[in-house]
Amino acid sequence: MVHMTVGEIAQAVEGVLLCGNADTVITDIQYDSRQVKDGTLFVPIKGARVDAHRFIEECLAKGASATLTENNVPANAVKPYIRVEDTLEAFQALAAYYRSQCRLTVVGVTGSVGKTSTKEMIAAALSKGLDVMKTQGNKNSQIGLPMTMFDIAAHNDTAVIEMGMSEFGEMDRLADIARPDFAVMTNIGVAHIENLGTQQNIRSEKFKITKHFGENSVLFLNGDDVLLKELHGKQSFPTVTFGLSTDNDYYAKDMETVGFQTNFVCCCKDGAFALTIPALGEHSVKNALAAFAVGKHLGLNAQTIQEGLLTYKNAPMRQQIYQLHGMTLIDDSYNSSPEAAKVSLDVMKSIAKGKSVAVLADMLELGEQSAKEHYRVGEHLAKIGIDILLTVGEFSENTAAGAKENGCGNVHSFDSNEKAYAYLKTITEPDMTILVKGSRGMHTDEIVKKILDDFNS
Repeated sequence: MVHMTVGEIAQAVEGVLLCGNADTVITDIQYDSRQVKDGTLFVPIKGARVDAHRFIEECLAKGASATLTENNVPANAVKPYIRVEDTLEAFQALAAYYRSQCRLTVVGVTGSVGKTSTKEMIAAALSKGLDVMKTQGNKNSQIGLPMTMFDIAAHNDTAVIEMGMSEFGEMDRLADIARPDFAVMTNIGVAHIENLGTQQNIRSEKFKITKHFGENSVLFLNGDDVLLKELHGKQSFPTVTFGLSTDNDYYAKDMETVGFQTNFVCCCKDGAFALTIPALGEHSVKNALAAFAVGKHLGLNAQTIQEGLLTYKNAPMRQQIYQLHGMTLIDDSYNSSPEAAKVSLDVMKSIAKGKSVAVLADMLELGEQSAKEHYRVGEHLAKIGIDILLTVGEFSENTAAGAKENGCGNVHSFDSNEKAYAYLKTITEPDMTILVKGSRGMHTDEIVKKILDDFNS
């Protein structure tokens, strides 16, 4: 829990206390005016559409104890106003200061896809041996990550922090705030390539998660990813690889799916360990390998890590599986990318008993590679034998083309979620498995909600 004085905060953000008592105690930080309460420092951030400075007086009246501001103080002000050059930069500086006061181990997680599921798996693996705090939801951005840091409590000895970036310079700032002692890089794909240009640029930016590594730091790399494997053994700090290939430091063998669980053997220099995770797919096994490797390096034994792994749960809208009167729904509607879409299709195929139906919407921020990458997803879908494809959006017409031209004969394209669901509802049948996936901006969770409303009663 945050516990700082206004004077301490002003010094940390290099601000000027315009009025109010420097000894006022702050126990909460908020940028959302709807969340303020007694003890809150309100941080008014200028957005693309709204400048939150307009809510300062309202927030103070509602009980907030102090505020940052880029403006002059009103004549009638009583509570503390701290003036700064830029409220977002001050917010980030305050989070970095708070992190510096916390004596705990921070594990940072980044990658093109799979950050959240990997973060959840690592937190679960560590949970039976350590007091773990983890990023809630997707608070992994320039605004979200500072809020995550303020969630650290005095009793936590470990934090598993998701760190996402989509543009040049963002990981630099996130690393300054979180200062990970250890880091996990899941993969280098084409998500955000519209902004970053090449996969090499994406790797270089994500690698900045190691910016503040110390002498005891370790970087954990997906050794099955060609671009990440190139980093192994070439750094001034230790690197450890995980993956399915036997040349990784931690690798899996004897994988077996039993119901909605996966059994496998984790092999490493310390021996071979039989593990079970309540998740499906090779990507989940890789996440568990990363988690096992981190746990071992933090001093936990295999049994303690296994006990933690069994508590793993998929985050909302990320491969959540529902049984609906004989049908199976895989809700993977939170976001999408080419790599993630192929993985989700593989998972669906592995558990489908009857017909398999993929509802795939546009994958955004792919720039000039959009048509090609959408096509490849359709090609993959046809190759593994998905029965029916419904697409939503203009870009996904390329997915439809890739599926049709590679042998999937039951393909339908729509320009809205409503139309796609209306058709889906006419073809549902017992034992059908349905996957719903698309980029966040496509709001495919609307389709999931309709399915749950209509078939979960």
